[in-house]
Amino acid sequence: MDISIPPKVTDRAFAQLATINDSAPEPKALRVGVKGGGCSGFEYDIRLDAPAADDLVLEKDGQKVLVDPVSLPFLADATIDFTEELIGARFTIDNPNASSSCGCGTSFSI
Repeated sequence: MDISIPPKVTDRAFAQLATINDSAPEPKALRVGVKGGGCSGFEYDIRLDAPAADDLVLEKDGQKVLVDPVSLPFLADATIDFTEELIGARFTIDNPNASSSCGCGTSFSI
């Protein structure tokens, strides 16, 4: 894994985060992380959060996406996007480091 290539965030993901924050009492950043678990060994942790001192901050138009230093190697060169499908709307991750993933789209293996 080449951790020198940070993840990318699409304009669509930043726009959705702006929509979420427009109706929030206090704007938050989108945290994208990786933790052990899930049906494939690792799972994505995507939630609204406040920045920590050691986070990588990806920013556009005042919106922030955060990646903690432990998750960063797993998300190198990944693309964070927002999709709307029949099953619902959600933030998604296209991760070239994942060797396989499960049907739920939140669990993967390296």
